[in-house]
Amino acid sequence: MIGSIFSILLFPGFFFVSVLALFSEFVDRKIYARLQNRVGPPWFQPFADFIKLVAKEEIVPEEANRTMFTYAPVFALTAAATAFLYIPLWSFNALYSFNGDLIVVLYLLTVPTLTFFIGGWYSTSLFARIGTVRSLTQLVAYEVPLFMGILSAALLADSWSLRGMALFYTQHPAYVLLNSIGFVIALIALLGKLEKGPFDIPEAETEVVAGVFTEYSGKYLALLKLTLNVEMVVGAALLAAVFLPFGLTLNPALSFLFFLLKVLAIVALLSLVRTVAARLRIDQMIRFCWKYMAPFAILQLVINLVLKGVLLR
Repeated sequence: MIGSIFSILLFPGFFFVSVLALFSEFVDRKIYARLQNRVGPPWFQPFADFIKLVAKEEIVPEEANRTMFTYAPVFALTAAATAFLYIPLWSFNALYSFNGDLIVVLYLLTVPTLTFFIGGWYSTSLFARIGTVRSLTQLVAYEVPLFMGILSAALLADSWSLRGMALFYTQHPAYVLLNSIGFVIALIALLGKLEKGPFDIPEAETEVVAGVFTEYSGKYLALLKLTLNVEMVVGAALLAAVFLPFGLTLNPALSFLFFLLKVLAIVALLSLVRTVAARLRIDQMIRFCWKYMAPFAILQLVINLVLKGVLLR
């Protein structure tokens, strides 16, 4: 019982993923700045920003639904941090592995967007409500390509378990290259889930102030920002587990180090893409997802179906 509590709250649970999320924010911001010929923040800046926000007073709008407004950030962070417990870190087994855990991770990563909608909508702010509508609209656009890209790899491995997928691709390392299209699709869709450029439309500060987060302040805003960073780490860890399942046969220390390098490498790729791409309009984003990303995701699915019938019959 004590061991389970330690694992959930400290390592590899909530405390560890929070620290890794804040450090990943530093990596993201530093690379983003250097690519724009700026210095960027020191390594401790995300930690200092979080502490500063927690120490500030939180203000709840008078007309807001206080319950929905205050509990939405808590549910969002809880869902994102819980998803991390099902991802293998230094072995084929995660802290909690079972058949179908991939579906649970994808579900839990959808919850924060829905809670952002609830919190923003019940804040009764015009800017927040515009942001919530954009968030849900984006969800419809990127979620299908994201799921299809990831589940195509699961289909080829004939397993809905991250453990089963890691075992399969460790035994057939060449098959990893067959999922290249799905990896690119999932990487781009993850930018939409994280609401980073070019898909930062719900928080377009020049249009709708801060979107969903307009009325949030103090510790509530700190939790929301931490949730986005945790989502980034969990999303990167999921892509690493699905598309780059290497290094799990090493000793635990080296495997864990290799896992951290894979996560930070994917964070760096996200930073690179959002640096070189300009923000899209919401209609352009939807068109891009359904006209280009969805067909390529279907192509990956068809390729894997054919390969499964030919190579693994």
